[in-house]
Amino acid sequence: MDVIEKNKLRMNQLSASAPKLAKQIEVLDWDELTVALNECIFQPNQSVLPKEYGPASYLPLEAENEEQKEHYVRAFAHGESLIRDGKTAAFTVAGGQGTRLGYNGPKGTLPVSPIKGKTLFQLFAEQILGISRKYEVVIPWYVMCSPLNLGATLAHFEKMDFYGLDRGNIKFFAQGVMPATDFEGNLLLADSDSLALSPDGHGGSLKALIDSGSISDMAKRGIEHVSYFQVDNPLVSTINPLFLGLHDLQNSDMSSRSLTKTGPFEKLGNFVSIGERITIIEYSDLPEEKALEKEEDGRIRYRAGSPAIHILRRDFIEKFASGKIKLPYHRAEKKVAHLNEAGEIITPKIPNAVKFETFVFDALPFARNPLILEADRLEEFSPVKNMTGIDSLESSQADMVERAKRWLTNNGIKICESAKIEISSVSFPAENDLVNVKGERIDLSGDFIYLE
Repeated sequence: MDVIEKNKLRMNQLSASAPKLAKQIEVLDWDELTVALNECIFQPNQSVLPKEYGPASYLPLEAENEEQKEHYVRAFAHGESLIRDGKTAAFTVAGGQGTRLGYNGPKGTLPVSPIKGKTLFQLFAEQILGISRKYEVVIPWYVMCSPLNLGATLAHFEKMDFYGLDRGNIKFFAQGVMPATDFEGNLLLADSDSLALSPDGHGGSLKALIDSGSISDMAKRGIEHVSYFQVDNPLVSTINPLFLGLHDLQNSDMSSRSLTKTGPFEKLGNFVSIGERITIIEYSDLPEEKALEKEEDGRIRYRAGSPAIHILRRDFIEKFASGKIKLPYHRAEKKVAHLNEAGEIITPKIPNAVKFETFVFDALPFARNPLILEADRLEEFSPVKNMTGIDSLESSQADMVERAKRWLTNNGIKICESAKIEISSVSFPAENDLVNVKGERIDLSGDFIYLE
């Protein structure tokens, strides 16, 4: 009897007097679990690296010649027309909790802005509202939560009156879950009436978009492009005209932003090319000798890192509905509290279980004409992952203030260097929207300045 059959027999016996467990077993996709077990435990691909690969090419942030400059100008205008014609939607992956930040709630509800204490969700909502007004269009927003924080997220939005957005244009849904197993593939119980379940990774967002009816909703609305970003980055450009225009003009199924890495071992996935295909090799999997390789000009070769910002065509996501294209599972060894055979809860001190995860960037090798556009780290990336230090609430707030100062200075507005500044994205969703603001019209004195 194989592991799957043993699991079915055991779970059917246990669920006879456990209604919640019985329901979980009823909806469990055993075929999918079999695939995950084979890929991660029984027949794992031992080689995580392709035999031959090199650094992926990318479009620079600033045009490097006249031809490229003309292309960028044309792409920006094309991107604006796509927005204006209602062809774009925003998609936020928001399954995280604020636990590492000492915050009890969905990470998206964490107050982060430097003066007003606006939440991550509010910053995105204001930007979407500002862009919608600028282009006189409805931009639907799809928010994927975890099963654990979906209710709390929806309650938060209701309390905040959806931050001024139309409730009918925001869709909330939960990502899928997968059961955890021990290292032999046996299902683990969280308690006597429940499997030990965990979210299926950000790659599960594609399946969740399909299963939740979000893709069908997009089709009815005429949406062609989905702007994907994660909830922990308050600087992200939710809908970027240049990126969108370049993506569509290249007829790309999936496009990505890249960051020039601060060093060879920065913890960003590395964009690499395998023949004509593009993929990402995790920072932990790139061999040290590869990470240290340099160009003749002294720059590291593998310098294009992924900040998890993408645009995907709606019809590309639809291809995953049939199952003909599917993302591979990745093995994550974790500490999972579980019920032992004696009915006792075991809280392990070392990893004891396998969680099965998929990654959205694994869709890249399936994409036609993938495009990578460099992003300005100072403008578009400052994630909130920790309380202090690198990628922290502290560093992100400082970056928000510095960006606001830079926007004002670039528009000829004098400010006090020591001032703390925050700019509302409703009125100013992008730097060029500050062009008509005159310093004499607003009070730029004092230690705290808020522009709305």
